[in-house]
Amino acid sequence: MQPRNMSMSGVVDLAAVKAAQEAKAKAEQARAEAARQGGGGAVSPADLVIDVDEAGFERDVLQRSTEVPVVIDFWAEWCQPCKQLSPVLERLAVEYNGRFVLAKIDVDANQMLMQQFGIQGIPAVFAVVAGQALPLFQGAAPEQQIRATLDQLVQVAEQRFGLTGLTVDSDAEPDGAQQAPQAPMGPYDAALEAAVEALDAGDLGGAIQAYKNVLSDDPGNTEAKLGLAQAELLQRVQGADPQQVRKEAAEKPGDVAAQIAAADLDLVGGHVEDAFGRLIETVRRTAGDDRDAARLRLLELFEVVGADDPRVAAARRALARALF
Repeated sequence: MQPRNMSMSGVVDLAAVKAAQEAKAKAEQARAEAARQGGGGAVSPADLVIDVDEAGFERDVLQRSTEVPVVIDFWAEWCQPCKQLSPVLERLAVEYNGRFVLAKIDVDANQMLMQQFGIQGIPAVFAVVAGQALPLFQGAAPEQQIRATLDQLVQVAEQRFGLTGLTVDSDAEPDGAQQAPQAPMGPYDAALEAAVEALDAGDLGGAIQAYKNVLSDDPGNTEAKLGLAQAELLQRVQGADPQQVRKEAAEKPGDVAAQIAAADLDLVGGHVEDAFGRLIETVRRTAGDDRDAARLRLLELFEVVGADDPRVAAARRALARALF
């Protein structure tokens, strides 16, 4: 799978030589000013992942981006793909040890920021470097591709803007680390953790098998059902050419397989309503095996998004109208 906007080539296009030099100079001035005021010391690992709202955006993102690249994770509580992506980004923020800071923005509570960044679907990930906003990618992505993008971001930030990151106090404990009690292990926690680790490593086949192992013993396990649906979706779109898939879907509106493939890409890209609407319309205008194929894929995508999502409830009602 190749998520949209995963390439960092846009950074070079956006930062022309003169603009880059000006931004670099401003960043150096800001760092010097922070040093004069006693800033610039070591930070705790807990400071590498922050929640940001509209009121604090200028201070927490724009000003901070003169010291270190700030990666922005636009998410929402109802977004199931966000729940898969966000923990990976949080873990990588700590692992990269101050080379970038992760700012988490809840789009439901910060609609203005969502509009200003032109967010069309979530999860969506941007970076701000020396005050310049750069789109990174939208939708789910394998960890190795996320790492490649972050590596490019860090390199560009250092070479073009002189941002070498923050110094992290390795002896500091994350907030609440000593107070948080360890939850007892459930009967399938080890298998579910193995599935998540396989997903993070890009081993979709291994993740799918791990989830199936849980479901073979516990068919009602909600976490395994959700994880399996997500992993199977990622496996289906892996290696697909998005441009070709969308071209075929546009040119062959009656081709059920083409519409199903495009709906998968819609969902991975965060365009939930588009994915649902495409399949509902396919159900509406087909019959027999074709209708069943579109309906079953739609039900699978409902599992990916989650039954509690209001868009799933609305799509279920639309599907009922299309069927009856």
